[in-house]
Amino acid sequence: MVPMAWAICCLLGGLLLCGGSPSPGPSVPRLRLSYRDLLSANRSAIFLGPRGSLGLRAMYLDEYRDRLFLGGRDTIYSLRLDQAWPDPREAVFQVLWPPQPGQKEECVQKGRDPLMECANFVRVLQPYNRTHLLTCGTGAFQPTCALMAVGHRGEHVLRLEPSSVESGRGRCPHEPSRPFASTFVGGELYTGLTADFLGREAMIFRSGGPRPALRSDSDQNLLHDPRFVMAARIADNSDQNDDKVYFFFSETVPSPDGGPGHVTVSRVGRVCVNDAGGQRVLVNKWSTFLKARLVCSVPGPGGAETHFDQLEDVFLLWPKTGKSLEVYALFSTVSAVFQGFAVCLYHMADIWEVFRGPFAHQDGPQHQWGPYGGKVPFPRPGVCPSKMTAQPGRPFGSTKDYPDEVLQFARAHPLMFQQVRPRQGRPVLVKTHLAQQLRQIVVDRVEAEDGTYDVIFLGTDSGSVLKIMALQSGGSAEPEEVVLEELQVFKVPTAITEMEISVKRQMLYVGSKLGVAWLQLHQCETYGSACAECCLARDPYCAWDGTSCTRYRPGTSKRRFRRQDIRHGNPALQCLGQSQDEEAAGLLATTTVYGMEHNSTFLECLPKSPQAAVRWFLQRPGDEGPDQQVKTDERVLQTEHGLLFRRLSRLDAGIYTCTTLEHGFSQTVVRLALEVIAATQLSSLCPRGLRPEERPAQGGLASTPPKAWYKDILQLIGFANLPRVDEYCERMWCSSRSRGKQAKGKSWAGLELGKKVKSRMQAERNRTPREVEAT
Repeated sequence: MVPMAWAICCLLGGLLLCGGSPSPGPSVPRLRLSYRDLLSANRSAIFLGPRGSLGLRAMYLDEYRDRLFLGGRDTIYSLRLDQAWPDPREAVFQVLWPPQPGQKEECVQKGRDPLMECANFVRVLQPYNRTHLLTCGTGAFQPTCALMAVGHRGEHVLRLEPSSVESGRGRCPHEPSRPFASTFVGGELYTGLTADFLGREAMIFRSGGPRPALRSDSDQNLLHDPRFVMAARIADNSDQNDDKVYFFFSETVPSPDGGPGHVTVSRVGRVCVNDAGGQRVLVNKWSTFLKARLVCSVPGPGGAETHFDQLEDVFLLWPKTGKSLEVYALFSTVSAVFQGFAVCLYHMADIWEVFRGPFAHQDGPQHQWGPYGGKVPFPRPGVCPSKMTAQPGRPFGSTKDYPDEVLQFARAHPLMFQQVRPRQGRPVLVKTHLAQQLRQIVVDRVEAEDGTYDVIFLGTDSGSVLKIMALQSGGSAEPEEVVLEELQVFKVPTAITEMEISVKRQMLYVGSKLGVAWLQLHQCETYGSACAECCLARDPYCAWDGTSCTRYRPGTSKRRFRRQDIRHGNPALQCLGQSQDEEAAGLLATTTVYGMEHNSTFLECLPKSPQAAVRWFLQRPGDEGPDQQVKTDERVLQTEHGLLFRRLSRLDAGIYTCTTLEHGFSQTVVRLALEVIAATQLSSLCPRGLRPEERPAQGGLASTPPKAWYKDILQLIGFANLPRVDEYCERMWCSSRSRGKQAKGKSWAGLELGKKVKSRMQAERNRTPREVEAT
């Protein structure tokens, strides 16, 4: 803030500023970086393709080859991770893959959109072998699959194999935006999708290997309008024959209590990798499919719960050897009352326990669900043919060997009675009343000085990424939410549809329909150049090394110099002996600000952290006691940007100190000496002998300032602040929409007057000394 510029703004207009709440909310990001901020700091780079938009539908990060493969509209791209993206000639390979002749025309004839639907949108990018990827696209509503040669490690090849092109029905959805999940296991593709043109035939499908294709039994009514999110192979134990493919999805089902209507619920389902279907029952159909409900809810009084039922995205946090896989899931509400999002954490051990529990049973459509109380046949329905089923005298080496009663039971009881609940019984993160919607989740487990923390990255529908931590205080207490950063990755609002993380490169790869960006997980120097600022950031990636805020690396030799406190963020303990406070170092100067009696005046204070609480203190002239905290009322308002005096009094003169309080640590941001110019002094500058058009308006100043008044203004503000007068007047004065017609007239009058004064000041500056003396 240029104090003199504010003096001229207040002197000329006498207008009120639009106020705001000075109290920051707990969900306010501590640091916001715009699209331009990220680019200028070289923290991000964008690839939009040769046509300015990719039509992105699939993304595969291949760290073995140092490549990022993108599936777009009629095109597959291969980006090199070890080169800058802005130069596509060096960093990008691409292969055009449009629909086959006649397919686009047929798609248009069926009433589909020629631009948004009648193209080959690539939906599948899966590693096929050491040299090829399996790719599938919508093919203008005629799904098509093919192999894409990508070469060995170190080779930069991207070539479509024409002889491998085949139908993709059941392996790729017809529609570009239809929810879909796939994974490639042992030479076979597992997909969760709607496999018909109209999008009604929902199934889990396995194809591509030497075994016959396997699909869901449509007669079972296993899936109810599913919205698939993820598919992944997860080993239950060391026996590979017991491996399963897990699907995460939401579906709309009849009310579970037998009442009218339908509800949305989220599920985790699974099938055995070695499932071969039945011999007489469930031939070429899944014989091991089971599903259970994923619950993500906030406990309330009296046992009531607020449920987040719509599954948006899932991230699997693979552990170190010997520990259970953890599942992070992002949910949204389907309520018409409010919109909210929650992140729940599940352990695979808890999911396995639910699948070992009782089966759900319903006597009829109007009856409630309950646990099945009868005898469960052997082998237990849903288990894989493995060492556990191969008992003496019962060589169940294949699902085709299972008795018919086992398959009939699995067909009639695919749902588990118990529900999968999150760790601690509640979400690790809840976000409500957001301006944007959350769409993607990625998690990084970071080792810090005082422990290990999970950093959550959330992609929004506005093209930004939220970087958040949820600190668990122990027991069943609600976790503390720490919003570290909000990063505007894309220039224009666009929904983030893909996110991949590279822990090795410390990069986040963010995809939308427009394009893809890489984003550094951290940039510690952004937090500031002081120990206190680095500590208050509470970023587990960053620590104070004695001279600057830098990347924290466990086990480094400079351990005694590292300062980091993620859990508490208390620099008073971490930064002892570090003279970080400019006031303590004698570097914080007192700036003089002028205000006119009976007029409005603004004292600006912009804290470095939006999460800090701002307090103002006043020392009056001649007062030797401690500074008194400024009391606000209708005349004196505290806004987001500073302190506003709606009508200045002579008693307001004094030295104002703006301090911030964050995690118990207080800092002085600015010290301003406010001098009040008496109204009589201004009256003496405006003689009564002015022409009517020069006379001051009621409560204001003349529209054309006289020379005497204008010269005094020059003396007050000086030429140094001249170029910034317009900037601050236009930035801080109320807009016409905020104050109605009366304020609108005053605002424009004040701005026009400011421009006239500035113009005359500029002319004065350009005059020669002889011309000034003559005047």
